[in-house]
Amino acid sequence: MTATRRLAAILAADVAGYSRLMGADEEGTHERLKAHFRELIDPKIAEHHGRTVKNTGDGMLVDFSSVVDAVRCAVEVHRGMNDREPEVREDRRIKFRIGVNLGDVIVEEHDIFGDGVNVAARLEALAEPGAICVSRMVRDQIRDRLPYLFEDIGEHSLKNITRPLRVYRIRLEAEAEAPSAGSPDGVPKSPLLLPDKPSIAVLAFANMSSDPEPEFFADGIAEDIITALSRYPSLFVIARNSSFAYKGRAIDVKQVGRELGVRYVLERSVRKSGNRIRVTAQLIEAETGNHVWAERYDRDLADIFAVQDEITEAVTIASAPAIAQAEQQRAMRRPPENLDAWAAYQRGLWHLSKFSAADNALARKFFHQAIALDPNFARGYSGLSHTEWQALTLQMPGFIEPEDLAEAEARHERFARQAVALDDTDPEARITLAGIRFRRGDWQGVLAETERVLALAPNLAAAHGHRGVALIYSGKPKEGLALLETFFRLDPHSPYLAMRMHHAQIGHYFCRDYEASIETAKRVIWASPEYPNTYRWQAAALGQLGRLEEAKEALEKAIAIAPSQFDTRVRNRVPWHRPEDHAHMLDGLRKAGWSE
Repeated sequence: MTATRRLAAILAADVAGYSRLMGADEEGTHERLKAHFRELIDPKIAEHHGRTVKNTGDGMLVDFSSVVDAVRCAVEVHRGMNDREPEVREDRRIKFRIGVNLGDVIVEEHDIFGDGVNVAARLEALAEPGAICVSRMVRDQIRDRLPYLFEDIGEHSLKNITRPLRVYRIRLEAEAEAPSAGSPDGVPKSPLLLPDKPSIAVLAFANMSSDPEPEFFADGIAEDIITALSRYPSLFVIARNSSFAYKGRAIDVKQVGRELGVRYVLERSVRKSGNRIRVTAQLIEAETGNHVWAERYDRDLADIFAVQDEITEAVTIASAPAIAQAEQQRAMRRPPENLDAWAAYQRGLWHLSKFSAADNALARKFFHQAIALDPNFARGYSGLSHTEWQALTLQMPGFIEPEDLAEAEARHERFARQAVALDDTDPEARITLAGIRFRRGDWQGVLAETERVLALAPNLAAAHGHRGVALIYSGKPKEGLALLETFFRLDPHSPYLAMRMHHAQIGHYFCRDYEASIETAKRVIWASPEYPNTYRWQAAALGQLGRLEEAKEALEKAIAIAPSQFDTRVRNRVPWHRPEDHAHMLDGLRKAGWSE
């Protein structure tokens, strides 16, 4: 067949996270995907007169002669997929990313080529799981012919495409086809633009009991959660009057997200039986309807205000980290060249959490990108300060050489001070100053700085962590351990968890609770088996208990991993260790078999 040129509507699609799904269940994922193609996708393509040019295992390229048919097919596939696999867990469901473009293509018997195809593939890569992205030409062709809403997501520079392309996301909610119930005049409301930081609406509780009493209790919890979340400067929280406007109505979180201009919706219900109350809470990503987090709380109502405070604290503490994690995952789904300052910062945090020299270098790159996009973005500088702190603290080979230590210390402080100069009310910026004091072993300075941070953000886990370590090394290990417990509760999935557990190991040792120190060491070793200091303190604790064979093994491991570091930290007291604490450690090591 001779190649010809013509105008075509191109649909490109693939399965989001296909490698992860195959890794979890290869045969099951393959069979489910085949069933989706056989029962839904192929029939829809045929119904809308499309031609499947190629299948790519987890995706497809389809040629349509009509752009209306192409978009209708994309939307019906999306809706059909939403109704399939209701029994499958959300993180295991198959979701397609779809891009549709209208352009000139070269057509051969078994393939199509040209910029029209390339643009469709790039649009598909921009789409989030379960979403459809289209070019401006597609939007212009169908905007008055099909009842869909479009969200302008800006101009994007696409790989190997000369000019930036304006991209639109199709809004697929039912409200796009009918007047919004929330609009008194029956006219659909235009979606509000999302703020430049994570945004959330806390809805009024749904009272599932016939008794009206729980409703007052539930409203009190919702109001308290709004107040508590508002104290997180990293969040944009909708005021009570606006979020409570949906009270008593059957709501669609996607509609709420559009009308209030929020990315996340926290909804909940309350049920009372006798003197027991059950509260369920769920955090939902408004655009996709995906559940980010959910929990249930069963309590006795002996002291209603105490229960209200307890549930408020629990929900607030769980919601903020869940949103932070969701924001990182959201940023990781976007191509690096299409990030805004906030998304670039989130990408940097993701790499920072990996604790490797390569990821630390990538984190630095993304934080610089955030600053280039917004020179007044304080978090970009605090992120850079964290990369230097991490490299200095962990002495990463390949990232920082011994002769560069002084320069790295200077960069660490310079970036921290730039962050605070740009926004001295941002606790994430101010905590970097505590990091400077931390590096110097200036524990009183750490305590003073974290006190300022906690006045701004009482639930900032990093502040409790720094403060706990400062107290441990200041001769108040019991108080320090209590604050580290608060850190573990506030951020149970922190990337710094192993480091803080190591500090707890030392705290238990200083309290003469050697069994607890050894048990904590085991948890640290499981997470970071090549971190030498854990073995050193473990050897000392085992020595104090007379468990000499185990102590000798731990001692040999500490020396084998980092002989020079072991020698330095044992023979020459680390500056931030009190003389009596250092002597206490030496006593344990001598009992373990170490000799000077």
